[in-house]
Amino acid sequence: MTKRVAIVTGANKGIGYAVVQALCKQFDGDVLLTGRSEERCKAAVAELQKQGMSPKYHQLDIDDQASINKLRDFVKEQYGGIDVLVNNAGIAFKQSATESFGEQARVSCGTNFTGTLNVCNTLFPLLRPHARVSNVSSFVSQMTISKCSKEIQEKFKNPSITMDQLKGLMQQFIDAAQTGSHQKQGFADWSYGMSKVGVTVMSFIQQRELNSDPREDIVVNACDPGYVDTDMTSHKGTKTVEQGADTPVYVAMLPPGTTSPKGDFVSDRTIKKWG
Repeated sequence: MTKRVAIVTGANKGIGYAVVQALCKQFDGDVLLTGRSEERCKAAVAELQKQGMSPKYHQLDIDDQASINKLRDFVKEQYGGIDVLVNNAGIAFKQSATESFGEQARVSCGTNFTGTLNVCNTLFPLLRPHARVSNVSSFVSQMTISKCSKEIQEKFKNPSITMDQLKGLMQQFIDAAQTGSHQKQGFADWSYGMSKVGVTVMSFIQQRELNSDPREDIVVNACDPGYVDTDMTSHKGTKTVEQGADTPVYVAMLPPGTTSPKGDFVSDRTIKKWG
């Protein structure tokens, strides 16, 4: 019987590390800890091994298509398919960042939205029936969409929006940010928030597309880990990393035949109205 595998991106620290830790206890198969830094990832694996767990490691830079392809080829050869995918990798600029807003928009959306989408496009063909995908978004996607113009909100919230249309909207924001005209065009003045709007809407579209896929019972959800005490929040978050990992792990471990949550935005294990 083919061995099951769960893949977690951006997993050498913070929420991703806690997701791997929880999956090692709950998932009946190998858990693959991935990240850009081989040194940090191997240190994370060693720490988990001290706790009696046995995660595997593979390098993954979601900004590098060749790196994504290497992971795909490894998983295809070693496992033949994927059972759980937790897209956790992401970045956020600090308030003290000196980069221009245009640069922050380009990099934030390039990693958090485009990088995540590239991982999905490359790995989704390997999803097995009953696979679960957890796209780690944020409550700030809700806050950010509310700050967009009504016209832009309607485009993002259109129930029949296509992936190409979403990519076009995200590129429109990035382009507008380069000239400082993003607010005039109806977008929010928040590069990280806009990147997570992309992740949330991407998840809705992916589920809609997978509903007609011949592989049965594949479930995708966007999830909000909450305000978590990590490097990304400068350790101002009120949740522990274990608490932040709870919802991503919950949607990753949904039982076979799950009809809800499915293609939803989930926070604290609860479906939240988005937008």
